[in-house]
Amino acid sequence: MTATTSDKAAKAPKPAVIQVENPSTGEIIQEVPDLTEAQVTELVERARAAQPDWAALGFDGRARYLKRMQKWFLDNTERLTRQIHEENGKSIDEATIEVMYGVLASSFWAKHAGKYLADEKVSSRSPFVLGRKLVIRYEPLGVVGVIGPWNNPLLNNFGDVIPALAAGNAVVLKPSEVTPLTSLLMAEMCLAVGLPEGVFAVATGSGATGAALVEQVDGLMFTGSTRTGKKVAARCGERLIPVSLELGGKDPVIVLADADLERAANVTLFSAMHNSGQTCTSSERVYVEAPVYDEFVTLMTDRFKALRVGESTGFGTSDSGSLTFPPQLDIVSRHVDEAVKDGATAVTGGRVKAGAGRFFEPTLLTGVTQDMACMREETFGPTLPIMKVADADEAVRLANDTAYGLQAAVWTKDTSKGEQLARRLQAGTVTINDALANYFALELPMGGWKDSGLGARHGKDGIRKFANRQSVLVTRFGMKNELHGMPFKAKNFNALQKLVGTLYGHPRDTKG
Repeated sequence: MTATTSDKAAKAPKPAVIQVENPSTGEIIQEVPDLTEAQVTELVERARAAQPDWAALGFDGRARYLKRMQKWFLDNTERLTRQIHEENGKSIDEATIEVMYGVLASSFWAKHAGKYLADEKVSSRSPFVLGRKLVIRYEPLGVVGVIGPWNNPLLNNFGDVIPALAAGNAVVLKPSEVTPLTSLLMAEMCLAVGLPEGVFAVATGSGATGAALVEQVDGLMFTGSTRTGKKVAARCGERLIPVSLELGGKDPVIVLADADLERAANVTLFSAMHNSGQTCTSSERVYVEAPVYDEFVTLMTDRFKALRVGESTGFGTSDSGSLTFPPQLDIVSRHVDEAVKDGATAVTGGRVKAGAGRFFEPTLLTGVTQDMACMREETFGPTLPIMKVADADEAVRLANDTAYGLQAAVWTKDTSKGEQLARRLQAGTVTINDALANYFALELPMGGWKDSGLGARHGKDGIRKFANRQSVLVTRFGMKNELHGMPFKAKNFNALQKLVGTLYGHPRDTKG
């Protein structure tokens, strides 16, 4: 008996989907496709076909689309904010900051992409290239893959897409399966602003979807855990494609005795509790010089106790939202429980908040030691351990005693001393009397040392990573044969030796 068409359809496996949850309420708000390798391949092939025409538009042509994106962000701020809050759990206030970043980034890269990727003339004193024209130029990689995290679904996802597009690439974005909806809104935006078909696409799915993307693209930007980032880097190395990584952090804060403690407490509170601590550049541990330790702890205790925890319904209604990723609640709880068991004190909080959603009470820890997990492992939650140190030297030594090196902060009224300490800290970014503000200075590169990543966002590095560099040498009026050419002649090499001696034979400083 032959099966009917309807019988075959009934037996065919249903396409895999991923359920997206509101972490503040536990409700399932939407389902998205879990794309297969074949579907990822199709997206990349479309992107590859569309990329040459996109690159041919030039910087000015592409900038027009970025400026339309800038306007779309402004016109759809409330809608975007609600979507980020709904799938991520952060406050409406913090979700709005993400949208503001989208506005800034669209404007910035529309203006600066052409300048950062313009041809560069190079000069040389080498006698072997006298009279030549030397130029460095940049070409788009082709199809760029962006694999983004769940903690900042617009800022860390589309924030990388914008410079990649501005450089002339087509882009396929694979958002976290936990927070894919904001990225789908970005796809809707690209349609609304008239971006050519295929130039940008979103590949929703699980880790297998991301792995399939790595196999197809010409370059990759990955933001996520250090463990996964190392695997991604290894595969990109095998494929010999460029990769940029922003990974974990255990960002230290150093508070010296002469610091403005009021400002230090206020800014450190924000940098530690921003997005409930779910930010790679969040302040995760504090070292305070002994003379001001008690005063600083008192200031922080008062501020932690005043934080409002819960669902955000509008501006100013909640300070600490839910934890986005379910396993993160276990990590935060373990770090706090182990610290308390080993002698630390939870001055505030320390517990999961009862009720719907994944909320953890803002937790200030004192009496901690450097060997505790809360001081060494990335917590990524609403906790802040504070440790007393004898002096700045001890603070620097302990701050550097970690596998991570993303960001650090130094607090002192002596900014010269602060800059000297910054040079001793093993971190890609150091703020002095501030925190997190650097991320909105798009001219300033931001990237990690050690296990915190490779490459950078922002500045020249933030777009040149999405381009192939080409060096060009042009000889307009060359001799029929070079002095060092074949057949070798003694008189030519005698002349070359004299020329090199004239140019380089009198170094100014030869004292040992």
